Amino acid sequence: MSFIHLHVHSEYSILDGFLRIDDLIKRVKEFKMPAVALTDHGGMYGVIPF
Repeated sequence: MSFIHLHVHSEYSILDGFLRIDDLIKRVKEFKMPAVALTDHGGMYGVIPF
């Protein structure tokens, strides 16, 4: 059964998160998660251009 975190704040959530995105990706791969929801607030600094 897969598990997906649907509420994760990174270091880009002002005054709320401290998780670095590189570390998040390493853990997601380590635990073989198919996805993760990055739900930062206060800015769009961690958005991947597409």
